Parts: sequence; C-alpha cells; structure tokens
Amino acid sequence: MSPPPPVQRLAAYAVILRDDQILLSRLAARISESELWTLPGGGLDHGEDPQAGVAREVMEETGLKVEVGDTARVLTFHNPHARWEGRRVDAWSVRIVYDGWVPVDSPAPRVMEVDGSTVDAAWKPLAAVLDGTVPTTSLVREALAGHTIHRHQRVAAYALARRGEDVLLTRISALGHHAGAWTLPGGGIDHGEEPRAALRREVREECGVDCEVGEVLEVHDTHFTGTAPGGRREDFHGLHLVFRTTVPGDAEPRVGEVDGTTDAVAWVPVGRVRDGSVPVLDVVRAGLAADERRAR
Repeated sequence: MSPPPPVQRLAAYAVILRDDQILLSRLAARISESELWTLPGGGLDHGEDPQAGVAREVMEETGLKVEVGDTARVLTFHNPHARWEGRRVDAWSVRIVYDGWVPVDSPAPRVMEVDGSTVDAAWKPLAAVLDGTVPTTSLVREALAGHTIHRHQRVAAYALARRGEDVLLTRISALGHHAGAWTLPGGGIDHGEEPRAALRREVREECGVDCEVGEVLEVHDTHFTGTAPGGRREDFHGLHLVFRTTVPGDAEPRVGEVDGTTDAVAWVPVGRVRDGSVPVLDVVRAGLAADERRAR
C-alpha cells in the first residue's frame, strides 16, 4: 500500500478571553463524533493576510467582530493518518495563534456559516477548560500553555476638585472596569501630551466644564488583571497623577461624551466617601488624603 499523500495546511486562530471565560467553537460531527471544542479560526485562503484571515474565520464561526493583536505564536501539528476531503492524508499543519478580543457589549456568539467545520460557539469557563471538564483539542491546550496576558501600563492625570464639603466625581459606565464605582475626573495622557493639558481635556469631556489645574497632590498607582473597555484582557498597571483643580463656582457638571466609560458626574459629599456609602476607587481616597495633608 502506498503511503498517504502529504498535505500541508496553513491556518490562523485566536485566543479570545473575557474575564474568566474563553471563546470556543465546537467541531462538527463529521470531524469529531464526540463533543470537542477548539479555538475559533481556520485555514487561510491563498494570498490572505493571516490577521485578516483569523478575523474572517472568527466572524464565520462565532458571529463576533474580533480585534487581533500584532504578534502571534506559531504551533505545528503532524497527523500521518488524517482524513482530508474524504481521503487519508499525511497532514502537516502550521497554526498561527493570535491574541484576540471582542467588545464587552458583543452579543452572544452564534455560528454564521452553514455546513462548516463548526456547529456551535460559546463562552466557556477557563477553569473548566484547563481541568478538562470541557473537552478540547490539543490546539486549545497548547495555545493556553504558552499564552501570556497582554501587559498595559497607562499614565493618567486626575482632578481633585472641591466645593465646600463636596468633591467632584464621575461614575464608571458598564464599558469600564469597576463599573458602577465613582472616581476622580480624568484619564489617560496621550503620547507627547502635556499632563495638565490632558487633564483639562478630560475634565471637559467627562464633566462638561473647564478647569484650572494646580499642583500635583499625589502620585498613585493600581495594578490588576481585568477586561479593558475595548474587550481585551490585560495585566494593567495604572500610574495616576492627582492634581489640585478648581472649576467655576457656578459650573453645573454634565457628562460631555456619549457612549464612553463615564455615565454620570456629580458633586458628592466627602462624608459619604469616608463612610463608604458611595463606592469609590482608591485614587479618590488617596487624592482626598493628600489634599488634607497639604491643608494642615
């Protein structure tokens, strides 16, 4: 009997994590008679860019629009007794595995293509995948074994604005991490942007008011793993410059940007921050404590 013909396949896949879940596709019965889940992705068309190819495959298999990172790992797989288009072949697969993410407000995944290699798509608990409760292909296990969470360090400027016994705060929308908590007005400093100019811009966007930016009261930082507003899971390190800031006494704050990470703005009694009746991020307490130290 002659040996099976060699077949080489180039494919691209995405590891898509959201909080403690991973997005997977279930293989069709003609590929695996028993339940078996794999990473969304598949074979690249001739001449197709791998990042464009994996985005196309994820849309076909899950119905979700994916953003794909710039770097990837290359994994290989050899099966000398594979089935390919109804015949036995000696298969050699080259698999390009990207880090991918979908918007946090994406709909539930669903298969878009008919008679494809997958019949279902779902978010699966990552712990159940890792302990084998969810049956997966070797590709999933190998990809996760070498996967590292994207590291993101962000420098931001924040405003500590007081009006009597009140402090100006903004509430984090469902698009942001710590949704529902209150924080100081402010945000990320763009590359090359002067910090005070960045803070004036952010206060205008989030609160709809102009402000005067004074001295730096505190340098605060936070470090956690979570899902960014864009949907990417990150090992996040935030560096926060807290400035003493003043706004006009008759200013009425209102949310200036729509569909952002801020959904409310208000003057909040400092006493409610101290007694915990208003949930706030640590940067608020750090800014208030620094302001009080300077006032002594």
